Amino acid sequence: MLDHMTFRVADIDTCKAFYEKVLAPLGYGAALEFEHDGVRMLGFSDAGKYDTWFVQVTPVSGPAHIAWRAKSRAAVDAFHAAALAAGGRDNGAPGLREHYHQHYYGAYVLDPDGNNVEAVCHDPA
Repeated sequence: MLDHMTFRVADIDTCKAFYEKVLAPLGYGAALEFEHDGVRMLGFSDAGKYDTWFVQVTPVSGPAHIAWRAKSRAAVDAFHAAALAAGGRDNGAPGLREHYHQHYYGAYVLDPDGNNVEAVCHDPA
C-alpha cells in the first residue's frame, strides 16, 4: 500500500496552479508548500493525509505516470475537465478502458511537465 509519492517538476508555482484545480474534483485539499535545504516542495492531501508531493528540480528526469482513484465516474469527468481548463493537454478522454477490466473508467491528461496524469474509477456505473 502506498504511503506517499514524489514527482519532479520544473516550476512549483506552475505545478501548484495546475494541481489545485485538477485534484479538487478528487477530494484533495489545500497544498502545503515549503523549502528544505534550498529545494521547494509542494504537497497535496486527501482527508488531511499528504500523499502526493512535487519537488522543484532541474533538469526534470522525464515524464511519469500518476493515477489517482476517483470516487465516481463523474469525478473522473470533472478531473479531466478541470485539467484541460487549467492548461493540461488531453491524452485520453473519459471513458471505459475494458482492456484493463470491465469497469475501468479513466481519463488522461498531460500536465505542464509532460507527466501523464490520470483519474480512474473502478466501480460499476
